[in-house]
Amino acid sequence: MMKAMKQLMTAAFSMVVLSGGAIAGDGWMTDIDAALAKGKAEKKAVMVEFTGSDWCPPCIMMHKKVFSKKSFTDAASKKFILVVIDIPNKDPKLKKKNSKVLKKYKVSGVPSVLLFGDDGKEFSRFSASQFPSVDAFLSHIHGELEKREMD
Repeated sequence: MMKAMKQLMTAAFSMVVLSGGAIAGDGWMTDIDAALAKGKAEKKAVMVEFTGSDWCPPCIMMHKKVFSKKSFTDAASKKFILVVIDIPNKDPKLKKKNSKVLKKYKVSGVPSVLLFGDDGKEFSRFSASQFPSVDAFLSHIHGELEKREMD
């Protein structure tokens, strides 16, 4: 009975988190705090991609070659909650809002990726463009997760 109740509460909590307008589409969330709560509830790590979708050439390349690919989102979302924090020039309101998020996490350039454990603690940060293919990127984030789990 308790286990069923706990599962029900976790499901209800996840629904609340998901309904908060925090979804960017294609499995990507847009709110780090909501994603960290979801990661904790689902015992998953969180991957946050910081991007300038309409002005940063390496960001645009990474979106095209990796982040927009179903093969990437399907594989990555098995172990990670995916978050995108965009700082687009064409949307000044979103740029202003997300620039604060950039400062909060001390991200100095894009495309940057931060990985957080299900405990909400950051365990890796790197430039996304170092891994410009689905296979290379997945290999790197899964390797980082394995290293963390071994610590």
